[in-house]
Amino acid sequence: MNGYWFSSSLFDIEPDVQDASNPQRNGRQLALWLQSRLEKRGYVIEKVVAEDWGWCVICQTKPFLLWVGCGNLDADEAEPEAFPPQTESPVWHCFPAAERRWLARLFGRVDAESSIRRLDADLREILSSEPGVSLLH
Repeated sequence: MNGYWFSSSLFDIEPDVQDASNPQRNGRQLALWLQSRLEKRGYVIEKVVAEDWGWCVICQTKPFLLWVGCGNLDADEAEPEAFPPQTESPVWHCFPAAERRWLARLFGRVDAESSIRRLDADLREILSSEPGVSLLH
């Protein structure tokens, strides 16, 4: 799976917001933190929404959907060879994504590659420059 896996004590599990997504799916605090960091880099964040897999930071909707997925890794999902043993701090995950609208896909007129590369580079820089984040994988 692509994206960035990391540990951090900057974000907490929020039991009261788990109803917005599936049980054991977290990432709201991570999504809101990324929203503020991305806005400082010039992104105009449309909104932050709950999904069944975690939280989504919507960076743009036109001419294609550009977003960052945010979530956590459950202890029973962890692959021991890929990640260190779970501690009190969960393993967090974020990843950039782009979705072209069906009409654009049909006619092949929208190129999202440069935008996704820029968003990926910005995520990497945001995470690697934060002392409270330890990239894992």
